[in-house]
Amino acid sequence: MRFDTVIKNGTVVTATDTYKSDVGIAGGRIAAIAESLPAENAGKVIDATGCLVMPGGIDVHTHLDMPFGGTTSADDFESGTIAAAFGGTTTIVDFAVQDYGEGLRQGLAQLRRRHAVRRRRRLSRRSGTSRPSRASRSRSVTPRSRP
Repeated sequence: MRFDTVIKNGTVVTATDTYKSDVGIAGGRIAAIAESLPAENAGKVIDATGCLVMPGGIDVHTHLDMPFGGTTSADDFESGTIAAAFGGTTTIVDFAVQDYGEGLRQGLAQLRRRHAVRRRRRLSRRSGTSRPSRASRSRSVTPRSRP
C-alpha cells in the first residue's frame, strides 16, 4: 500500500493504549497503524522517535465570541481556533446561544450570522479596505515639543 505520509518510530497514544508504532496516512486519513510500515513509496516520512503521536482532541463546548452580560468572550473564532490547534484540539463545536423561547435552529442561525460578520471585518482589515472610525477621521494629531 502507498502512503502520502508515514510517521515512523513514534509512540502512538489512543484512548485506551500506548505503543510504539508507525502510522500511514493516505488521502488525509489514517490508513494503517502497524509496528513497521514501508516508507519507500511514501511522499513524506516523519521520524517521530521519542515523540508521542496522538489524534487531535475535540472540544464540543466552546464559547467563541459569545455575548454574555453586556460583553463578549475574549476569543473570536479565529483566535480561539488558533489557540485550540496549538493545544492539540483539531475540532471544535461552538456553543449556539438561544434566546428565551427560541429553538436550536434560531440559535445556530444567530451564531452563523455573528461569525460571518466577524469574518467580513477580519478580511476587510487584512485587505486594507476597512474605513477608519469616525473618531479617528476627525482627530488631528499635533506633534508635541519636548522641553
